[in-house]
Amino acid sequence: MGMQTGAHIVWDWNGTLFHDNDAIIGATNAAFAELGLTPITLEQYRALYCVPVPKFYERLMGRVPTDAEWQVMDATFQRHYSAQMGRCGLADGVAELLAGWRSAGRSQSILSMYGHEELVPLVRRFGIETHFIRVDGRTGPSGGSKAEHMVRHLAELAEAGVEPGRTVVIGDAADDAVAARGVGAGAVLYTGGSHSRASLEGVGVPVVDTLGEAVGVAERLVGVKS
Repeated sequence: MGMQTGAHIVWDWNGTLFHDNDAIIGATNAAFAELGLTPITLEQYRALYCVPVPKFYERLMGRVPTDAEWQVMDATFQRHYSAQMGRCGLADGVAELLAGWRSAGRSQSILSMYGHEELVPLVRRFGIETHFIRVDGRTGPSGGSKAEHMVRHLAELAEAGVEPGRTVVIGDAADDAVAARGVGAGAVLYTGGSHSRASLEGVGVPVVDTLGEAVGVAERLVGVKS
């Protein structure tokens, strides 16, 4: 893969490159069932979802879950998600977009809040690993913000010549934009994942409906020609 400089994209995984909405909803409702909560629809999820995840549960429960409740719900979610995600695939056009960005001599990476040990073999399974100069999943407890992980990710990328000012984060959640802002990178938010367009438009960054549009906006943000 080598050392590269210039424009760089940090891709989110779940809900962005990996179209796993069905698995997310199935696992979320399984977690809710553990506490006797009513199942929710994808539309409700996309309207209410936020991080840290316990805050999302608070919006639905009307109170902050106890530590014991959080542990039960998180373990249930992870178990059911792992069982269901095998039926999910890449978002439309992902392979072509990744190949096109790389063939133009630009670099890209993945930063996900999905567990690192699970993420790496999944990316490899789809045959897209060689497009990235780095793939980082979450280490440590689940449910938090991406911001601190982004700081570490960009610090590691600096060794490959990646500069925050020439970097754009593409993700499906407000948290992706917050994490990008924290390191001085740009951001584009995609409506095909965990957040509705209405919930994303107040973040203050470009919002798009396709990943192809996201790449086009990323090119403009870093001043490269398509």
